[in-house]
Amino acid sequence: MFILQTLTYYSKNYLPLFKLTIISTTLALLSGCAGDIDIKSEPVTPRPVSKRNANAPVVDYALQFQGTPYSYGNASPEKGFDCSGFVKYVYDQNGIHLPRTVREMSNVLQPVPNNNIHSGDLVFFNTSGGDFASHVGIYINSNNFIHAPSSRTGKVIVSSLNSNYWRERFIDARRPHKNN
Repeated sequence: MFILQTLTYYSKNYLPLFKLTIISTTLALLSGCAGDIDIKSEPVTPRPVSKRNANAPVVDYALQFQGTPYSYGNASPEKGFDCSGFVKYVYDQNGIHLPRTVREMSNVLQPVPNNNIHSGDLVFFNTSGGDFASHVGIYINSNNFIHAPSSRTGKVIVSSLNSNYWRERFIDARRPHKNN
């Protein structure tokens, strides 16, 4: 009888809090890579990347994946990419190992001044309304970057930092190095 009373007490008093915690955690994880962005983006054709830039091979490699399907939680050309999975995959294939999530990438890389952003730098955005980076892409040049924005866009694309959507959500740029 005591066990039944205890279970009844906890289910009435703590189960709603547990459910709320599970729902909140799930929503936070799902918003981790730009969520469901509704952007009107014109196709952007990036200029060739200068071969003098040390990260030119990274950018050239990333550009090969334009059109690859977006797939939340995935990080391969076969299964598709989410934003951080795309960035991690591209850099891993070029010998630079980054953490898997946007937040971890933002935490371990050093910021770059906005007037010193180079091809291959990572650009971070707040697309979730929180107080942290929730989306990442790879800067190409001329204010263009390549990224896997959302399931609504559906694929890896090149976008412009000059668009209102991305300009308003831009946080900073950070530079990966071989010793991350």
